[in-house]
Amino acid sequence: MSSEMRRKRAGGRAGHAERAGVRAIDQMSWRIPVNPDRPVEPLGPDGVEAIHKGAMRILKDIGIRFLNDEALEIFRKAGCKVEGDTVRMDEDFVMEMVARAPSEFTVTPRNADRALPFGGKHILFGNVSSPPNYWDLERGKVSGFMDGFRDFIKLTQYFNCIHFAGGYPVEPVDIHASIRHLDCLFEKLTLTDKVCHAYALGRERVEDGMEMVRIAGGLTPEAFRAAPHMYTNINSVSPLKHDFPMIDGALRLVRNGQAVIVTPFTLAGAMAPVTMSGAVTLSIAEALAAIVLLQHAAPGAPVGIGTFTSNVDMKSGAPAFGTPEYMRATQMTGQMARFYKLPLRSSGVCAANVPDGQAMWETCNSLWAAMQSGTNMVYHAAGWLEGGLIASPEKFVMDCEVLQMLQRYMEPVIWETGPDEIAIDTIAEVGAEGHYFGCQHTQDRYTTAFYQPIASDWRNFEAWQIDGSVWTAERAHRIFKAIIAEFEAPPMDEAIREELKSFVERRKAEGGAPTDF
Repeated sequence: MSSEMRRKRAGGRAGHAERAGVRAIDQMSWRIPVNPDRPVEPLGPDGVEAIHKGAMRILKDIGIRFLNDEALEIFRKAGCKVEGDTVRMDEDFVMEMVARAPSEFTVTPRNADRALPFGGKHILFGNVSSPPNYWDLERGKVSGFMDGFRDFIKLTQYFNCIHFAGGYPVEPVDIHASIRHLDCLFEKLTLTDKVCHAYALGRERVEDGMEMVRIAGGLTPEAFRAAPHMYTNINSVSPLKHDFPMIDGALRLVRNGQAVIVTPFTLAGAMAPVTMSGAVTLSIAEALAAIVLLQHAAPGAPVGIGTFTSNVDMKSGAPAFGTPEYMRATQMTGQMARFYKLPLRSSGVCAANVPDGQAMWETCNSLWAAMQSGTNMVYHAAGWLEGGLIASPEKFVMDCEVLQMLQRYMEPVIWETGPDEIAIDTIAEVGAEGHYFGCQHTQDRYTTAFYQPIASDWRNFEAWQIDGSVWTAERAHRIFKAIIAEFEAPPMDEAIREELKSFVERRKAEGGAPTDF
């Protein structure tokens, strides 16, 4: 079978050989999934209106604190009421600014074939981002380190079901914070050719990130600013605050044409009302306040609204994810994102400490909430554990199995109803006494008819036992090791690589980003 035929096989066992190889696993090809289903909408029109009006009351009567003098000055000049660091704004102004934001936009990385459409019915999946700790079956739980960071970036590039490289998949604390962003972005930009993220944590990190993405893409400054080539995600400091560095970074990015996702981190019962509608209302108010700022500063800037609304365990205070409340909050926020005509970001998250059954049922709940909500961008879709405190390569592989299944689920070929699919002639041929294994209709389709797994074991118990009784996490560990062993970085022009390396070396010599230690 030719490589072109392999790439086109429905069901997805054929890998994207020139990008990822097919030796460790036989994975699905690269594609941009389109979610064909109508979103689940728990809110009626009155419910949408109630949350909207509640958010508008928060913005007008209670206000949002912005711990950033530039943001306060922008709001003041726009005619908003600014008292100290609290900003109040009325509904007409909010809706005018939000209407400036595009409902869809495209982010193009250094490999234009990996360009990603944000919005509409597209759904994109990204790697785990920002855990301080690493866990695998060999090491157990350890602090994040650079070699582990590189392995996660390699997994991010390798898996075709992962569309973008989020923040640091694990925080490499063995690299000093002043230069960590330089090393991490260099690895991200050379080991992947996918859309990547840079943290909005102050001027130096953002400016360095934009320059490195520009260099990696071989772009002039004008071409870089003309269209999105990267993105960041900022979080509010719930309740009712936005801090200095993230707002500073977000303003710098949108003024240079780059994308910003605004995601309040609202845990019901802790940083938000214990009721999910109250938590969602607070989240919407916090997100819209920042989006209004960005649209006033850079009209038409590519932005998205994020949801990270879940609940806490009221016995311990620990965050809980993949809960029924989390799922409904995600669906509700999806309705509000469509009301404001903004792309939506959600997450594939869990509270489990190891890649076990709890980890997978909570993550699956989170991923199905993303599917049902009309989410366009799924953060932390592979590798997340312990409420975001651990990144695990075994969990990454196990999650990618689920992501492939979801992508297969969205392929229209499954529910086609033409004559070949209804198969009346074949039904007549087999009749009541035969079987379908050997008929021509099955023989023509058996290699592509159904999803083929990369980590699941579909054999019976005895066959599984004879083969060593290997549990899922152990299989995932073996797959992880095989992927790293065969990994090949995507091509990069040597002159561009040297320019990128020189920039990193110069910025390190200048001290990188200031820190207090």
